[in-house]
Amino acid sequence: MKMKFTAIMVAGALVIGLSAPAFADDAAALYKTKCAVCHGPDGKGKTPMGKKLNVKSFSAPEVVKMTDAQLIEITTKGKEKMPPYAGKLTDDQIKELVKFIRSLK
Repeated sequence: MKMKFTAIMVAGALVIGLSAPAFADDAAALYKTKCAVCHGPDGKGKTPMGKKLNVKSFSAPEVVKMTDAQLIEITTKGKEKMPPYAGKLTDDQIKELVKFIRSLK
């Protein structure tokens, strides 16, 4: 019985360990395809499109002080010239994107 329990724990740990980086990779890939054209690979908004749209850097104080809920809402509903991603991305994908952009500062 103890051996079976240990095997289950090891298998669970492997699944958790493998899925966490996969989520991070998925968020990075999603960011690259959906966000980087305007926000840039580093989140600074220094792309031609980002400059044209006056995109704020994710490290700008006014963006840093936003809550995750505010960033999720902006991503979901859009804001000014940013399109809404509701219906294009799942709620979980949007949450992962917000975690990812927090890592860019």
